[in-house]
Amino acid sequence: MRIDIITVVPDILKSPFEASILHRAIDKGLVEVHLHNLRDYTEDNYKQVDDYQYGGGAGMVMMVEPIDKCISGLKSQREYDEIIYMTPDGETLNQKIANQISLQGNIIILCGHYKGVDQRVRDHFITREISVGDFVLSGGELGAAILCDAVIRLIPGVLGNETSALTDSFQDNLLAPPIYTRPAEYKGWKVPEILTSGNFPKIEVWREEQAYARTKKLRPDLLKEE
Repeated sequence: MRIDIITVVPDILKSPFEASILHRAIDKGLVEVHLHNLRDYTEDNYKQVDDYQYGGGAGMVMMVEPIDKCISGLKSQREYDEIIYMTPDGETLNQKIANQISLQGNIIILCGHYKGVDQRVRDHFITREISVGDFVLSGGELGAAILCDAVIRLIPGVLGNETSALTDSFQDNLLAPPIYTRPAEYKGWKVPEILTSGNFPKIEVWREEQAYARTKKLRPDLLKEE
């Protein structure tokens, strides 16, 4: 999988890809992540990529020309399955969306900044708009990092245990069941006996029951989506 991220502040995105699971995925060659500084695609002497909005109003707008040059340049080299714009008014990221994107080959992620991008970018280049929640960040970079983390961990070979991602919360619209590790008893707090019984069929039934009960209590809205 190849991910190209277009941003005006690439330094924000360097750290997430230099550690832990994302770094290992890149080292293994399971994913390529390329950061593109939008300021490299403007001929303005001051590297300006934003301007005042037509009609007046507060806030600067990312201009169409440098974004066009960047995206068009990337598309001239390979085909892309999705060109994603990170924006507060996009569809809210969830596990289903992460699953879908993890099956793609090449994607571009455009990070919004300032007041947002010229609408013509959204009309003519963007294939999908994604939000990480109903709030506004200073830019789309942190949202892009979240999206990449959610997607990359689903790529086969990234996690040590191939089935680990399949038991995460929100897979099958259920929260994950309670989990425990050693010691079996600590300060009188005991691990449920079923988990130390060795009866794996019964353990799986217990986990399913617990997942359903937790979801019903904490996120009943997920059950309505079944």
